[in-house]
Amino acid sequence: MLKKLFISSRPISWINTAFPFAAAYFLVTGKLDTNLLIGSLFFLIPYNLLMYGVNDVFDYPSDLRNPRKGGIEGGLLEPKYHRPTLLVSFGLATPFAIYLLVVGDLVSSFVLLLVLFSVVAYSLGGLRFKEIPFLDSFTSAMHFVGPMLFGLTLAGASFDLRIWLITLSFTLWGMASHAFGAVQDIKADREAGIASIATVLGAKATVRIAFVMYLVAGVVTLFLGDRYPQAALAAIPYLFVVGREWGITDDNCEIANRGWRRFIYLNFLAGAIVSAVIIGPQPN
Repeated sequence: MLKKLFISSRPISWINTAFPFAAAYFLVTGKLDTNLLIGSLFFLIPYNLLMYGVNDVFDYPSDLRNPRKGGIEGGLLEPKYHRPTLLVSFGLATPFAIYLLVVGDLVSSFVLLLVLFSVVAYSLGGLRFKEIPFLDSFTSAMHFVGPMLFGLTLAGASFDLRIWLITLSFTLWGMASHAFGAVQDIKADREAGIASIATVLGAKATVRIAFVMYLVAGVVTLFLGDRYPQAALAAIPYLFVVGREWGITDDNCEIANRGWRRFIYLNFLAGAIVSAVIIGPQPN
């Protein structure tokens, strides 16, 4: 059971949610305190188990038809594990969420509850935001942007133009990643009767829109001032990977998987670039 929970939590992606929170909170407060520790731990493991555990339970019927499932790209969770997974996912996340709600204010609490709702609503039967084209990409982006926004509000940040530009850039990056990732599943999703941004727009249009979103996300960072425009370098590898599939069609949509698999590791490179920008010296 523990192995199943571990796989469902997508450990290779833990840092993608913990880092945005930790970086945002620390940049505003400059403190290594209890809130930073507990918040980072929450967004590292319980948050991901909640997000992906719920997904694996309610995606099981379609996952059976998807040959990608069963590894780092998503677990295949047998029905006998569904109830325990949901119990552990919600049970582990609850005490962390309660603590973060108690130490926060009205704004940060609202943001956290909205983030948690989006995580559950993305996959939960009866809501299934992941099957509502365009909302699917936006909600998926919020899974990663949300921890950053919560970190900022918990730290009491003032939302100036720079923060709004960072939020826009990060959101576009997240939407582009989801949209491109959906391309490889166009055939499987259509056969299963599942809608997505990619099933509606088609492979070629989705890839090109993802490319534009990555490009705009990078360009937006150029207006951040100080040393932060250097973060635009993180967008370049994504442009190469997505651009490679410029001529993709619905018939050969599965080849997008080669790019998607590279994303798993490109995310670490992007994180390293952003980290270097954050901790680098201020310009004279």
